[in-house]
Amino acid sequence: MGSKAYKFRIYPNNEQSAFLAKCFGCSRFVYNYFLRVTTDIYAESKKSLRYKEWAKLLVNLKSEFEWLKEVNSQSLQQTLKDLESAFTRFFKKLGGFPNFKKRSHRQSFRVPQYFSIDENGFLRLPKMTPIKMVIHRKILGTPKNVTISKTPSGKYYASIVTEQDIPHAPLNGDKIGLDLGVKEFVITSTGEKFENPRYFQRSLRRLKIRQKRLSRKQKGSNNRNKALLTVAKIHEKVANQRQDYQHKISLKLTCKNQAISVESLNIKGMVKNRKLAKQISDVAWGNFLTMLEYKGDIYGCEIHYVDRFFPSSKRCSNCGYIKEDLTLSIREWQCPECQIIWDTDVNAAINLMLFSQVKIPLEEGKFTPDQLVVRLGMNRDTGSGQEALSKA
Repeated sequence: MGSKAYKFRIYPNNEQSAFLAKCFGCSRFVYNYFLRVTTDIYAESKKSLRYKEWAKLLVNLKSEFEWLKEVNSQSLQQTLKDLESAFTRFFKKLGGFPNFKKRSHRQSFRVPQYFSIDENGFLRLPKMTPIKMVIHRKILGTPKNVTISKTPSGKYYASIVTEQDIPHAPLNGDKIGLDLGVKEFVITSTGEKFENPRYFQRSLRRLKIRQKRLSRKQKGSNNRNKALLTVAKIHEKVANQRQDYQHKISLKLTCKNQAISVESLNIKGMVKNRKLAKQISDVAWGNFLTMLEYKGDIYGCEIHYVDRFFPSSKRCSNCGYIKEDLTLSIREWQCPECQIIWDTDVNAAINLMLFSQVKIPLEEGKFTPDQLVVRLGMNRDTGSGQEALSKA
């Protein structure tokens, strides 16, 4: 059994929009309130609170703030569970410290029970009249919970999580390596290149104009709210374009191959480079790798990661020679030993494919090229690293 989510656009009327705003506000208030309480108590007594203590305090909080009783109680409890998950990720070093939620950002709340979809396609939620929902595909499995969200551009969505048997395709196809770049988005070991559309860069001029107009508006005015909506729509369009492009590429690669090898990138550290931070954020490598992983499980494709310190670009994939003086500005180079002229990105993708299942030493610089080739089980005399690797 596995989980699968279906995301649909919903169209609440004015009355329903007002009630949803109340649900968003109450969930945001509860989240921020208990985040502040937990932080203050830990600072004073080094005592850490969790969901059980929060749930008891929530009962008293409802007595103090009567308007919290107007929304679904289970949604408020789910907010506390989400806060506990955020703290768990922080202590496991999987994420940063939980942040306070803001009204200007994406709003959401979750309904774990007592929701349904009627025969007319309307979504029924507790304490609300049925909401119009556009169901563009059939919902399979057993619905477990639904998350109602509102984007900064003013659109409402319902994400329904279901539990179902998800069939997994057998492994089939070829094995390839992928090199992720900025000039080209993806380069494969077969020489195929997917361009980087640079959606954010294309929208940057229009975004600057709209943001400058926004900065001149008076805070709290209707004109400022309209300007905020315009800026949010630009960001939303860029995100949708990027996601659509990456969905198409990841689907194509996972359907045609049985194994894909990529480098385990330190994206968080790379974006600290002030000269390349904007370009690296625009390509969204992390989101693309996530797509590869979950689609690989469905379509029969394994995703292998090679250590980030492996010199995939500097190493000649034919003979094993390592070019120590290779820089980012060099896009082609000739191996001085086998005389092959390499495209830097294609050569890196081939190396990632060859060594995806081999343990690579992290300190290659201490070995000469000949010693490194022997250490990795490669034979220069054969002229084929793939053949030597298959015999190892």
